[in-house]
Amino acid sequence: MAGLVPFYKNKLSSRPTGFEDFYNLLDDFFSDTWSPRRSISPNTFRLDVQETDKEYCVEAELPGIKKEEINIDLKDGVLSISVNREEKIEDNNKNYVHKERRYSSMQRSIYLADTNAEGVNAKLEEGILRLTVPKTDKTENRFKISID
Repeated sequence: MAGLVPFYKNKLSSRPTGFEDFYNLLDDFFSDTWSPRRSISPNTFRLDVQETDKEYCVEAELPGIKKEEINIDLKDGVLSISVNREEKIEDNNKNYVHKERRYSSMQRSIYLADTNAEGVNAKLEEGILRLTVPKTDKTENRFKISID
């Protein structure tokens, strides 16, 4: 399988847009290794979720991101973490012929059942955003109904 080369490698300009994930999946399938190389989109961040009896622990890898660039929202059990980042470098002493600005926007949303919005704790340390989301007490909604 090592000799197989995808047909579009030499025709990048004629490659249709919108099918990048499909082509990446094909590349991964026909690659020499069995480990997936592109498990998540390259323009997002990694997210780990652990569950205990009392809370959810969420860790997001956000290296180089400041807390002012992060927005966290919890609505109807859906936790959304979004990042909007614009790199601004003011240097008036240099004569640029070409200068590019970087802007990135990323978002991940996950559903966490039985969450309590009050008491959510978020902390950003060394590029890792750690969230603890408390759970609500589950109430049993099942009742035995007797027949008259």
